[in-house]
Amino acid sequence: MENKPQRKGPYGRPARGNDRRNDDRKPNTGWFNHSNEKDRPRGDRPAGKLYGRPAFRKDETVRRQAMPPKRTPDQNAPSTTSRKVALEIFEDVIRKDAYASLSLDERLRNTHLSQLDKRFCASIVYRTIENLIRIDYALSFFLKDADALEPQVRDILRISACQLLFHDRIPENAIVDEAVKLTRSLGMEGLTGLTNAVLRSMIRGKSDIKWPAPEEGARYLSIMYSVPQWLAERLIDAYGPETAKDICAYRNENHYTVIRPNLTRYTDEAFEEMLRKKVWEVEKGAVPHAFRVRMASEIGRDADYLSGNFSIQGESSMLAAQALDVKKGMQVIDCCAAPGGKTAYLAEVMEGTGRVYAWDVHNHRVKLIQAQMRRLKLDNIRPAVRDASVLKEDFIGSMDAVLLDAPCSGLGVMDNKPDIKIRATEQSVKELTVLQEKLLDTGCQYVKRNGTLVYSTCSMLPEENADQVKKFLEKHPDFALAPLPASFDQRFSGRYTEAGLQLLPHRDDVEGFFIARLRRVK
Repeated sequence: MENKPQRKGPYGRPARGNDRRNDDRKPNTGWFNHSNEKDRPRGDRPAGKLYGRPAFRKDETVRRQAMPPKRTPDQNAPSTTSRKVALEIFEDVIRKDAYASLSLDERLRNTHLSQLDKRFCASIVYRTIENLIRIDYALSFFLKDADALEPQVRDILRISACQLLFHDRIPENAIVDEAVKLTRSLGMEGLTGLTNAVLRSMIRGKSDIKWPAPEEGARYLSIMYSVPQWLAERLIDAYGPETAKDICAYRNENHYTVIRPNLTRYTDEAFEEMLRKKVWEVEKGAVPHAFRVRMASEIGRDADYLSGNFSIQGESSMLAAQALDVKKGMQVIDCCAAPGGKTAYLAEVMEGTGRVYAWDVHNHRVKLIQAQMRRLKLDNIRPAVRDASVLKEDFIGSMDAVLLDAPCSGLGVMDNKPDIKIRATEQSVKELTVLQEKLLDTGCQYVKRNGTLVYSTCSMLPEENADQVKKFLEKHPDFALAPLPASFDQRFSGRYTEAGLQLLPHRDDVEGFFIARLRRVK
């Protein structure tokens, strides 16, 4: 990319304080905001930190002061290359609507970064996305008209501001230096001054940022916990301000992977004994058959995984499958089955008998179900490319059980997949509720008398969950809410209401999920 000439406007010039006319030192560009500097108390720089110009009082003349010598970058600090990869992944998510986990896996697979740099890269990506609204709010104190800025430079500022605000082990001067190098490496020499100035201004002024107060309600939750304001408002309406805050603030810092045994091969006890022979850290999960594993690098390449001895599956997903309470020989449909975790669970419980029809509307996702089938050696699964909202007439009234884990906003797992907060909108939720209702109206027709329909989502919004069940029962008097199976732990079944079970991550120690068990009574 050719070097771009230094541009003027439309990003806004620095706001001039009372003493600005006395400062004869020019910034590299006029695009960053000094407006908060005039109210800053004067003080010496903390030892070992590079802050640039000294802060000054409102009524003091700014005095020129030589910059201290540059420190040698920390030899253990992650490389510019890791930050460049992080920038590319971040832009995949923000600009190209990619899934963070998929982009991260693909790009890191094609790099030669060390494990340290890979971990740092992932940390930058997830923390920046997780805290994006808060980061943009902080940058607004030092940068005018950010939306009009060169997109790549704005994103460099975002990932660098994330490091300044949330990575306290990295020297601040190293963060700024690497951001400048990254800007230059992308052929934007003319904007390196802006990058340097904004970030050094943030170093000096980050403690003076005026954050919203809790009394501001949804605005406070939105900025401090980086959730869209419309979502904060919905959560407050549904759960009240305190629970809404707990939902928004929750971050799962445990960093474990949940696995379960292939139930056709192992009991929980035998599986746990097998796991103890590995170097992993293992503990039992909150759900039957669930084991939480740490220190397992690239678990999808483990020999036992590849040979079909276990599956990777979330605990709430297991609960949704358990709610169906299938038995040997049953005829079952998993309406929106990909990638196949719940399908496999059902097929294993049925010990290879009966049939589990596994449908998905996308061919490439059905291939994922087929891969699970082969890996686990489950012959009672029948995958098919099928739109579950379109009635298959020859199946009407023939199924013992139907599982509808419906397409949803995914907001119940936003602590693990923070890019969901960026992707979900009021309009997308509205469109999803229409689809969910259609899927329920279609899927229920396959259930025979005394058969079971389980409706589930990984959402926490009532319009996708309890409201859908209430509406369904009003339209379909031949169905009634059924109790959860006796196998359910009391900590979950005790929260079951007349509209279903709502699981909340901060409270229940599992993924945010909704489960309703319905029985055809006529």
